[in-house]
Amino acid sequence: MANLTSNFTLEELVASDTAARLGINNTPPPQVVAELQRTAALLEQIRTLLGGLPVRVSSGYRCLALNRALRSADTSAHVLGQAADFVVPGFGSPLAICRTLAPHQPALQFDQLIHEFGSWVHIGRRTLAPRGDLLTIDNAGTHTGLF
Repeated sequence: MANLTSNFTLEELVASDTAARLGINNTPPPQVVAELQRTAALLEQIRTLLGGLPVRVSSGYRCLALNRALRSADTSAHVLGQAADFVVPGFGSPLAICRTLAPHQPALQFDQLIHEFGSWVHIGRRTLAPRGDLLTIDNAGTHTGLF
C-alpha cells in the first residue's frame, strides 16, 4: 500500500465496490495522485480537529467512467482527486461533523462541505479561490446551509 500521509493510503482513496463490480479501472493518473496527496493532507487536518479519531473514507477518486456510473456530474471534484466522502463513527453524526468543521473553513480552505443524505460528509478542495460552500443534499435536492 502506498501511503499518501501517515493515516491515508492511495488504495483507500481509490477503492470502489462499484468499480470492482462493473469492471472499471479506477487507477488514477500521476497528476491525480498528487491531488489525492493534498486531499489526504486535508483529511489529516480533519482527523486532528475531530480529536484524532479514525476517518473512514467511502469515496475518494473516481475516474470519469466510475463517476458516470454513479450518476454524478462530470465536473465533480472526485474526478480530479480533490474530494472525499467520509464518516467518523467515533465522533458522531455526519451533521455533527459538518457543524464542527464549518467554522474552520479559513484554516481548512475547503471549497465545499456537504452534509449528504444524513449519512456522510463530502469535503471538496479547489486550487484557486475556494468558495467555502456549506450545503445539505437530501431527497428534496441541494440546499444552502447545514441541516
